[in-house]
Amino acid sequence: MTTQTERPARTGLGRRQRARLNRGIQYAVLVVAIAVAAVLADWGSIARAFFNFDVAVAQFPGVITTALVNTVVYTLLGFAFGLALGIVLALMRLSPVGPYRWIATAYIELFRGLPALLVFIALGYGVPIAFQLRFDIYSTVMLALGLVGAAYMAETIRAGVQAVPKGQIEAARSLGMSPTRTMITVVMPQAFRIILPPLTNELILLTKDSSLVYLLGLASGEYELAKFGRNALNEFASLTPLLVAGLCYLIITIPLSRVSNLLERRYGRGLSQSTQ
Repeated sequence: MTTQTERPARTGLGRRQRARLNRGIQYAVLVVAIAVAAVLADWGSIARAFFNFDVAVAQFPGVITTALVNTVVYTLLGFAFGLALGIVLALMRLSPVGPYRWIATAYIELFRGLPALLVFIALGYGVPIAFQLRFDIYSTVMLALGLVGAAYMAETIRAGVQAVPKGQIEAARSLGMSPTRTMITVVMPQAFRIILPPLTNELILLTKDSSLVYLLGLASGEYELAKFGRNALNEFASLTPLLVAGLCYLIITIPLSRVSNLLERRYGRGLSQSTQ
């Protein structure tokens, strides 16, 4: 009578066990790295450099009433101008008239390729030298941020317009609406619901780009957060002012990021599907 050969016992770890082991090793490495950093760090020097309470208190109320307020104002001015120009550029990109498309495409490619730093320098120093035309600080910041932001927002708006179902446009035209009225009353409201998340992200980027305004030379009442923190750094020889300025930036950007995530979950599907 023949006996059936027995299968050899499985040796080694299963997939789940290997995954658990890998996670355990990663946690162990992280704990060891934190422990080594905690032992080797000079916490006294770190505390004096970053967490000097007296220096932090000295930043108030100016860091809020002047720097934070100016940062918000500069950002909103740039965003408003950029959004208006971005809508025009997006419609030009979608126009059946060839020259309009070419002009919009050239603008978008140009300002998406240029650093915002160069745009600030050009408007703050190049234009006054070349054309003897000077803008006040608010106009300069609005133009610099808006010109750069418009290039990105135009592409976002164009994608949002193209994401609106064609049936909506056809239904509006069948009701006798003109192309202009269809775009204003039917297409754009739906497009903006779709593009709210990326527009919120653009607002965050403009908030951070507003720090470039220091290149223009500011009076004390025109300081934004980065300039305010830099001056305080030189005055107190401490990194605490930069930490305070960074926290103020987070006061702006974290709520905006949260809003963007919420809008993404609610409205973001249309734009993602249109770009596939």
